[in-house]
Amino acid sequence: MIYGRRFDRAGRVCADCGWHAPMTIDQRLDLLLDAGSRRDIEVTAIDGDPLEFVDSKPYPDRLRAARAATGLHDAAVAVRGTIDGNPAVVVVMDFRFLGGSLGAAVGEVFTRGAEVALRERTPLITVTASGGARMQEGAIALMQMAKTSQALGQLDEAGILTVSLITDPTFGGVAASFATLADVIIAEPGARLGFAGRRVIEQTIRQVLPDDFQTAEFLLTHGVVDIISPRAELRATLSRLLSVSSRREDGIPRQPARAGGAVVTDHEQLAARDPWESVRAARRLGRPTTLDYIGMIVEDFTELRGDRMSADCPAIVAGLGRLDGVPVVVIGTQKGHTADELRHRNFGLPTPAGYRKSARVMRLAAKLGLPVVTLIDTAGAYPGVEAEEQAQAVAIAENLRLMAGLAVPVVAVVTGEGGSGGALALAFADRVLMLANAVYSVISAEGCASILWKDPAAAPRAAAALRVDSRELLRLHIVDGVVVEPDGGADADPQRAAATLRVALRAALADLTPLDQMTLVTRRRARFRQFGVPETDAAHHRTDETDETDEASHSEEEGATR
Repeated sequence: MIYGRRFDRAGRVCADCGWHAPMTIDQRLDLLLDAGSRRDIEVTAIDGDPLEFVDSKPYPDRLRAARAATGLHDAAVAVRGTIDGNPAVVVVMDFRFLGGSLGAAVGEVFTRGAEVALRERTPLITVTASGGARMQEGAIALMQMAKTSQALGQLDEAGILTVSLITDPTFGGVAASFATLADVIIAEPGARLGFAGRRVIEQTIRQVLPDDFQTAEFLLTHGVVDIISPRAELRATLSRLLSVSSRREDGIPRQPARAGGAVVTDHEQLAARDPWESVRAARRLGRPTTLDYIGMIVEDFTELRGDRMSADCPAIVAGLGRLDGVPVVVIGTQKGHTADELRHRNFGLPTPAGYRKSARVMRLAAKLGLPVVTLIDTAGAYPGVEAEEQAQAVAIAENLRLMAGLAVPVVAVVTGEGGSGGALALAFADRVLMLANAVYSVISAEGCASILWKDPAAAPRAAAALRVDSRELLRLHIVDGVVVEPDGGADADPQRAAATLRVALRAALADLTPLDQMTLVTRRRARFRQFGVPETDAAHHRTDETDETDEASHSEEEGATR
């Protein structure tokens, strides 16, 4: 027994067990939107019976009964509104109306909402609740999957954020179209999402399914859902996403943009040090992790999870936030400070799912026009049977190709270990920095010693030969600058280390943000093109790239004039 008024005040969530009860469209909109901001979007009423379908009763009779019971024309409504002042178009479904099934009317409501969002350049939020496509409309209902997916594709092309809120249940044609195509997928606790329902699967192929099959928690683990959000937190989560995606700076006080003494760009200004000592310093467990830095320098951070294919890799953290008020995407490898955290985070060794998650979030950054900041502290990509089965090499290679052409500013910082291709997969950037005590190498010192010296104990000798320390890497122009650390290292004073990193990042973004997309990509490619080429040839290549950029820019200006 639940006291009704208290239940309603809690958003129809049970205080004892956390069960999220179904909500009507009006209840959902009251929960999400600012009071008085709702404005219904006019949609052409569709009231057909294309198949003249009859089961136990004619389809028109079912529609009339559903309308009388719910007060709705069909199973979805589209509205304009605001969430903490952020404008949005919201399409909400109601399971009470013929199981929230996707027919021509629902497809039209969603598509009309997407078209309004496109015209007004406003984020689109969809709240789903459906058993699948409407059988009484046959292939007409099936075509709504294509129609709604096409509408979302147009929003992708226009760079407009889309968010899907999964409520219980969401299945069939809705799950296999607009519910899972959004940039960000949020699910209520316990909400079920899938193509075929449990009963259909069990009866069709006689497979025994786990108890939590197709729940939000199951899907979060398997990389489908970004966030599980209780109703009490939904507005705040949506508000952060909408605010960051709008690129609005919200008046958060900024730190000075100039790096000043935060970044050293001349290797002669750095003291020579033993490379093996650098390796040991970079690996100290007390050094701030990616999540530590995010907590100290990024505001309004919303973490996104999953590769939308099979898994969520805990060794990669990715999400949207603000750096001194400026919206950014932050991606980084995550180790930990304790044995339990290290095990949970796979010791900071990303799996293929981690690299695919980072690629997905980088594509979102490009779509929304947000700068990307990557923080790197990993011994390398995870080596193992599962990683090879899931194409670890392909995942890394695809990240490199993606970052080479990413049309937004990218700043990478090696904060601890920068190990091999596993680190480079996040470090193909316009500006590559490293902390003073960090290291960056093609292989670990121990790995090199084992292969070439046949003795892991020769690791100090290998570290010296590989020139893994920040001074040598700056001399070789592998990195563009070295971020100064406090006396004793970043782990001696994490707050000061984070403050210095904040200044370095803001200065880098201040330099890069004014550049147009073509200049960004051309310069980034030229930066990596010159590695291994003699200096005179490298200068020649840089001149050629500059000439091509100038010629392309001139052609664009002429085209615009015409």
